[in-house]
Amino acid sequence: MSKLPTYFISHGGGPWPYMPDFRAKMRILEESLVDMTRQLGHKPKAVLMISGHWEESVYTVMSSPRPPMVYDYYGFPPHTYEVKYQAPGDPVLAERVRQLITDAGLPAALDPERGFDHGTFAPLVVMYPDADVPVVQLSMRSHYDPMEHVKLGRALAPLRDEDVLIIGSGLSYHNLRMFGPQGKEASELFDHWLADAMALTSTEQRTAMVCDWAKAPAARIAHPREDHLIPLMVALGAAEAEPATQVYHEENIFGGITASSYRFG
Repeated sequence: MSKLPTYFISHGGGPWPYMPDFRAKMRILEESLVDMTRQLGHKPKAVLMISGHWEESVYTVMSSPRPPMVYDYYGFPPHTYEVKYQAPGDPVLAERVRQLITDAGLPAALDPERGFDHGTFAPLVVMYPDADVPVVQLSMRSHYDPMEHVKLGRALAPLRDEDVLIIGSGLSYHNLRMFGPQGKEASELFDHWLADAMALTSTEQRTAMVCDWAKAPAARIAHPREDHLIPLMVALGAAEAEPATQVYHEENIFGGITASSYRFG
């Protein structure tokens, strides 16, 4: 079994796969998520998802064998608060993840109650609609330290040789007050910077540039809170010496926003 790539994905908005009109607007994103499964060529043994919608004081690993749902959005139709993505959990993998993190000198814990938030279930219901791939979700740390999350990725890198697909799920632009035309310029500026960073061939320079993201053009407009950017650091860290490939790019999502996704390796 070859080493799996890692991904940073822009996961779209709320429960979009469950709303036909919204899903139609996410067509390009959906095509990119489906294509990721083609790139892999087989179903992985499991998915480890780092979602921009879960943060804790220590790195926390979902350990339930049957994870529930977390409807962490508001203002959507009633049926979207009843949807179920019934992929199994993987307690053995959860413990493996916890051990890798603590072996790297980082704090980690298990959470047997945590469920799938939409940063996890929305993209996965498109990628694996039969919910037949086990999924473990991993939190960020609430301090959002970029380099520490790169170190987290480094700690998780051995999973790539164990047929575990590591996905950082966020959005390359995430300013809820500036979606639509008013976010067009800022999202373009930040996306161009991100593309330049991803194109760097020096591992050290690329990691340094990404960790110094707050100096990017329009950085704090694109990410007033960096919760949707930090999953990038984890995906990068787990494949730090390998090239990045843009696997999704759109210039008119959410009424005018530029967004992208990347594969490492």
